[in-house]
Amino acid sequence: MTPSQLPLPLGARSALSRADLIVAPSNERAVAFIDSWPDWPVVAAALHGPRGCGKSHLAAIWQDMSGAHVIPASQVSLRGRRAPIVIEDVDSATPTMARDSALFAILESAARGAEVLLTGAEPPQFWPAVLPDLGSRFAALVTFPLWALDETMLAALARKLFEDRQLAVPDVVIERMIHLLERSPGAVRDFVARADAAALARSRPINLALVRELISEEEGGTP
Repeated sequence: MTPSQLPLPLGARSALSRADLIVAPSNERAVAFIDSWPDWPVVAAALHGPRGCGKSHLAAIWQDMSGAHVIPASQVSLRGRRAPIVIEDVDSATPTMARDSALFAILESAARGAEVLLTGAEPPQFWPAVLPDLGSRFAALVTFPLWALDETMLAALARKLFEDRQLAVPDVVIERMIHLLERSPGAVRDFVARADAAALARSRPINLALVRELISEEEGGTP
């Protein structure tokens, strides 16, 4: 597919393998930790950072390595387990005694072969909990922050997201897009989806003109 071709409605493929991961100063400590499994120095750890920073990608890589079960924090239960587990978006789940008791039990039972990886937006010491013992366990977790990416890495992320959708977009278009957007992975992810949808709806390629139009529309102006 050349940059001048129109995108086809092939759908987005979320590329979450280790080979698809963009490694940068913003995530290299977390990546090194995930890569070191099964020789982790601890049996429970946390990843935290803003939306779109790569938490779920790293969790998916570890799931593939370890066979871990992945579940959102809002759906944890006291059912027994004897396998690794990923609990996502801990600080977005409303704390209740049932949720907190289940999370505490999971952390208490963490062991070799039954490791626990948690994710959230804020550092774990700020995760809400109604069970005081759980709050203490959160604060004691080994944590790995994922930072905001610079323009070079955001451009690499945009390129990957377009490739996930089987779209070839020229580098000059991606660079201009990153320059105009909010400097966050989430903003890039949202804009790529919007550009894909607009290109399909308008039967146009994703080029500089389309990017400028979409940015202008987003800001409430005219192209």
